[in-house]
Amino acid sequence: MFPPDILDADFFSRSDVNNDFGSFSHHSFLLEDREWPSVEHYYQAMKFGDKDYQEQIRLAEHPKRARKLGRTRWRKRREDWKKMKVTYMTRAVYTKCRTYPAIGQALIDTGDKTLVENSNYDYFWGCGRDRRGENMYGKVLMNVRDKLRGEEPATE
Repeated sequence: MFPPDILDADFFSRSDVNNDFGSFSHHSFLLEDREWPSVEHYYQAMKFGDKDYQEQIRLAEHPKRARKLGRTRWRKRREDWKKMKVTYMTRAVYTKCRTYPAIGQALIDTGDKTLVENSNYDYFWGCGRDRRGENMYGKVLMNVRDKLRGEEPATE
């Protein structure tokens, strides 16, 4: 039922604040001249061109609140959002890994394992209930892992 690479995979939840690889983990970083409390804050804010609304999302007290704010104003999203969303997520994950070298190294240390965002409901970022989702967040992590392997280690 599952593809062969799933059998040797690391499963995780993107929304687990205790998982360093997740977008909800409390690891702030500097990007676009602002400090972002989490990958989720940055990703949700980038959906909008309105700088004031981006700031409201950036200042949200929790990644879950940032996600809620990012989902409530869908009519005012950037026109190019569907095309750009993976780029913004990748940029945030990469910057977090460069800001926190231990996280970047932990990602590298996963070797060639398939990384799977274990979401029963998200068929784009996650694997979905039947494991047939796109697992785009897992792919973002694996792409960042490949990029980090070819770079000089960052220092904390």
